[in-house]
Amino acid sequence: MTTTVTMPQLGESIVEGEVGEWLVREGDRVERDQPLVTVLTDKTDAEVPATEAGVVTRIVAATGQTVAVGAPLCEIDPNAQAGAQPKAAPPAPAAAPAPPTVRNEPPAASPSVRKLAREHDVDLGGVAGSGDGGRITHEDVRRAVSPAPAPTPREAAPAPRADKSPLGFDPGAFRVPPFSPKPGDEVVPFSRRRRIIADHMVYSKLTSPHVVTFAETDIHRTAQLRDRHKGALAREGINLTYLAFVVAATCKALREHRVMNSRVLDGEYALIKAIHIGLAVETPEGLVVPVIKNADELSVRGIARAIGELADKARDGQLTPDDLSGKTFTISNPGRKGNLVGGAIISQPNVGILRMGEIKKRVVVVEHEGVDTMAIHPVMYMALSYDHRVVDGVEANGFLFRIHELLEAGDFAI
Repeated sequence: MTTTVTMPQLGESIVEGEVGEWLVREGDRVERDQPLVTVLTDKTDAEVPATEAGVVTRIVAATGQTVAVGAPLCEIDPNAQAGAQPKAAPPAPAAAPAPPTVRNEPPAASPSVRKLAREHDVDLGGVAGSGDGGRITHEDVRRAVSPAPAPTPREAAPAPRADKSPLGFDPGAFRVPPFSPKPGDEVVPFSRRRRIIADHMVYSKLTSPHVVTFAETDIHRTAQLRDRHKGALAREGINLTYLAFVVAATCKALREHRVMNSRVLDGEYALIKAIHIGLAVETPEGLVVPVIKNADELSVRGIARAIGELADKARDGQLTPDDLSGKTFTISNPGRKGNLVGGAIISQPNVGILRMGEIKKRVVVVEHEGVDTMAIHPVMYMALSYDHRVVDGVEANGFLFRIHELLEAGDFAI
C-alpha cells in the first residue's frame, strides 16, 4: 500500500512551509528516516524524513510551493522496484502549481552550498561547478547571483503602497534618492533569512513604541559565586557563563513583574504564566532566537546546561522550529566582542528585551564597616527595551532594578 508523506507540524506556530529542495527523485529507493526534502519556514530550515522504506513513486509538491501542514509532499510504495516508471500525476487545478520537473542527475554540491543557493534563489541545475569532478562550490553560487539592476539617477523610486508589508509602508512625501552605483560598490541581495529579519525588525519598530532604560550593575558577588563553581561544572561539561545568572535573575523578576511576561492582543493583553526565555544569537546566516522553555523551573546549573545545548545546536545548524518558538521574553548577549551598552529592538510578540553590555573591571565605591572605600569590581551595563503600550515606566524600572538587585547580591542556587 502506498504511503503519503505529508508536511509535518514544524513548531507550535507553524501552519505551512515552503518546499526548498528535493533530495530524492521519483523512482529512487529510500530507507526509513532518510531525508527526502528540505522545508523552509519563517523559523528555520528542516528536512522531512521518509516515514518508511520503499520507492518514491510520486513527488506531489513542487520546489518553491507553499504547502499547508498535513498536505501531501510525496508518495512511497514499499513494494515497488527502484527505477520503476513513476505514476502519472492527476491533472492539477488551474490555480495549483504544476508538479516539479525532475533532473536526470542532481548537481554535486554540499548541504551548505545548497542552502546558500536556496537563500539566493539560485537553481543549481543551471550552475557550472568549478570544484573537483564538477562539484558546485560556494563561489560558484555567488557568481550565479544576479542582483536586480539599480535604478538610474533619472528614474523616480516607486512609491510604496500602504497596504504592503511593513517594509513597504507609505512614508508620505519623503523619498530617498535613487541609487546610482559607483566603481567599487557591491549590491548584495537579501538572503531569505535576512529578508525575514528585516521585516520583523521594521514591524516591531512600527508596532511597539519603544522605550529604553539602563542599569549599571556591580556583579562582584555573582562573579565570586561563579568562580567557586565554574571548575566543578566544567568537569561536568557545563560552561557556567554570566548569561546563566542573568537568565536566572530575569526569571525571578518576571514572576514579580508579570506585565513584562505578556503579549498585546486586540484591545487587551495577556499575562503569560509560562516563562520561556529567548536568547538572541547572531549566526553566519543571521539572527536566531533559540528558546529555553520553562526557564524559571531550572537552577543556574540547569540554565547553563540548556544554554550550552542550544549553542551547540545553533553552531551545528541543528536548531529545530520548536527550539525557536514560544519565547515570552528575550535576552540579547553580544558576547565578548560586545560594547558598553545598547538598546535592542523588541522581538515580537514580546513586550520587552534585555540587552547585556560588556563586563569590565571598574573602580567602584563600596561601604565597609560604615566607611566608603574604593574597590575594583566587575561592572556590567544592561538596557531594557519595553513596549510602552502596556508597560509603564514605573513597572519597567522596577523590573530592571530587581534584576540589578539580584545580580549585585549574588544569591543564586547553583
